[in-house]
Amino acid sequence: MNKVKVGFFSFTEITDPAEHRAYNEWHQLDHMPEQLPIPGIVFGQRWVSTPACRAARAVDDDPLRAIHYMTLYLMADPVDRTLRDFMEVGQQLRALGRFHLKRRAAVSGPLQWLDAHAAPRVLVNPEAVPYRPNRGIYAIVEEPLEGADPEVEDAWVRGLHERWADAACAVPGVAGVWQFATSPRLRGAGWSEGQRRITVCYLDDDPLVVAEAIRPVLDDRWHNAPVRPVHAGPLETVVPYQWDWFD
Repeated sequence: MNKVKVGFFSFTEITDPAEHRAYNEWHQLDHMPEQLPIPGIVFGQRWVSTPACRAARAVDDDPLRAIHYMTLYLMADPVDRTLRDFMEVGQQLRALGRFHLKRRAAVSGPLQWLDAHAAPRVLVNPEAVPYRPNRGIYAIVEEPLEGADPEVEDAWVRGLHERWADAACAVPGVAGVWQFATSPRLRGAGWSEGQRRITVCYLDDDPLVVAEAIRPVLDDRWHNAPVRPVHAGPLETVVPYQWDWFD
């Protein structure tokens, strides 16, 4: 059984092009280390949409068109307490002047963890995939279409869990897939409104190479789908002290 119940996502735009290095120093050396000791936080990682990654996006729509980074915190029970502690630590750091102001969260908030899949070649259990070193991710963000037939939607969702994730794991360089979706019980002030599904494909090959290879699988996913894809693209793993992508 997976101890992770929630994924807290933040898709972030740096609003001043000269602030990327300062943002990465702050987040990687100050902000995230202060969040990880919270008892309910299982893991946290960040990825960057480099200029090359941005050019390789299959879908590049608002509200995520301008984002540069994605952060994902994996959270365990008790979820309400973990989220409260998480937000309180952020507010305390902001009060101390330890917050980066040249940033904007395009989409931010907690999503319910749905399921996990792993490519057979990686040997580890699907629940272990995020803790395995990765070279990046392929992130997919979708919003439901208004007026979609509930039966069509149910069949599409079943297909994602029963067939699509396994097809994605068969793509060379995809180590595993985790899927998340918004939940009515996960609402809070300051978090992005609306419904969305976020799929994270963990990669152990060059994200740009995987981005090309995964295109047919994406086409199959969206054929007559009751959702609108708003973002689909590769991101590289943020490596400490190597923050020169936008220099």
